[in-house]
Amino acid sequence: MRSGIIMNARHQFSACFLCQVSRTFPTQQQLYSAVDEIARSIAAKSPLAVVGTKAILLHKRDHSVSDSLDYVATWNSATLNSTDLKEAMQARLEKRLPSYSKL
Repeated sequence: MRSGIIMNARHQFSACFLCQVSRTFPTQQQLYSAVDEIARSIAAKSPLAVVGTKAILLHKRDHSVSDSLDYVATWNSATLNSTDLKEAMQARLEKRLPSYSKL
């Protein structure tokens, strides 16, 4: 959530993501600028978090809620001690942008 406002998943999905992806643009250049902004926002995140989010979403598509929650718990426990998490926390404390290692 980039706005800092606490929202439930349905509201966040409809308010943030869909507004950015499905809105119309007066010109092709404005469309490309908006897409570039979304891509840069995703690219600034931890590569491990981006890959993990994709893996979890793909898993959920074909599995039950219970199985998916187990999968999320396993994924989270495997990545909890990552350098990305430490870097994110340190960067926030130092009020700087994080610098993540490549996968």
